[in-house]
Amino acid sequence: MSLYGMLRTSVSGMNAQSNLLSTVSDNIANSGTAGYKSSSTEFSSLLLQTDSSSYESGSVVTDVRHAVSKQGNLSYSGTSTDLAVQGNGFFMVQDPSGQTLLTRAGGFQVDAATGNLTNSAGLTLMGYDIADGKSPNVVLNGAGGLAAINLQNTKLAANPSTTGAFAANLPSNAAVVAAPTAGANAAASSFSQKSSLVAYDNVGNQVTLDIYMSKTAASPATWEVAVFDQADAPATGNFPYSSAALATQTLTFDSYGNLASGGSISLGVPGGQTLAIDMSGMTQLAANYTPLTASVNGNAPSSVSGVTINKDGTVYATDSNGRQSAIFKIPLATVESPDHLTPVAGNAFIANQESGAAQVGFAETAGVGSVVSGATEQSNVDMASELTKMIVAQRDYTANSKVFQTGTELLDVLMNLKR
Repeated sequence: MSLYGMLRTSVSGMNAQSNLLSTVSDNIANSGTAGYKSSSTEFSSLLLQTDSSSYESGSVVTDVRHAVSKQGNLSYSGTSTDLAVQGNGFFMVQDPSGQTLLTRAGGFQVDAATGNLTNSAGLTLMGYDIADGKSPNVVLNGAGGLAAINLQNTKLAANPSTTGAFAANLPSNAAVVAAPTAGANAAASSFSQKSSLVAYDNVGNQVTLDIYMSKTAASPATWEVAVFDQADAPATGNFPYSSAALATQTLTFDSYGNLASGGSISLGVPGGQTLAIDMSGMTQLAANYTPLTASVNGNAPSSVSGVTINKDGTVYATDSNGRQSAIFKIPLATVESPDHLTPVAGNAFIANQESGAAQVGFAETAGVGSVVSGATEQSNVDMASELTKMIVAQRDYTANSKVFQTGTELLDVLMNLKR
């Protein structure tokens, strides 16, 4: 072995140990960084051709690897916009230049200037706009159709009522009502029971609907249902309303008290849409009048009081009345080999040829993990292991430096032979 070869080998050894110490230093420095994936330095020998009578020392080369696929522990914060991925997948984010990146660092907060959800590295969370019932325009292998998740301009618009349900038990022993019934809207109209429902017009005004039920025949059991706009009710008494009934319907029941016909009623909400009310749950049994179901969709305009995010990645805006509306859908991207992703600043990654192209999907589908709201994924660094590596690397670096020092001393001896 030549003395110069020994020097070169020891220098490569010191360089390799320096790389190891660099990754250890990075890991220790980022042990508390959310979403950070630990790095490791792998060693590989590089040998020169030798024979039985001589040996030529080679060198050592290093390969830095990133444990991207290793799950970190979750730290729960209680903030709904703090997100973590439990299982496979990465959040899709955009840097200030517009480049789409992948990250597991989900400590997102609303940016005061833009209203976008951004993490500590200034990366903006991307998703699909599904407000007003829109379907996400998913591009399976790219960022097409994605938009910044913005909560600053979120508002819940008024929605007119279009569907509802009303069901009650009508007493089987109720007396037959003499004409005129409620549907005639006469001053002398009579009825058996009355209830009211609230619906909404096109601009979110409440419209109270008075529902009158009048038993018109005993066999077969027959009831008339008449719906009026309460705004047209007289100042005193029940009838007559200033406008005719919005709709009437006849219900018939079989001998067991089950509804035989007339299971729905449709009416035009004043200033609103056509409202279809399902009444298939009506019964006529030997019991008091008992409302069972009373619901109508639609809502008045209201302000957003909070945001919740489901484990499937759906972002809901919650209004002051507690009503939730889906506004965004957060996708998760996966790659074939996460450990080969190219890391960039901000705990983010770029897909490359070795990692495979990013495939876009949604949480809890086809092997993709789930979104955890109110938590962040912590660094997967094992501090005890890193400190052990540091001690070993320090000793190995010192040993390589001793080899280099010995080589220089031998060269000095060689040079002094001429003197």
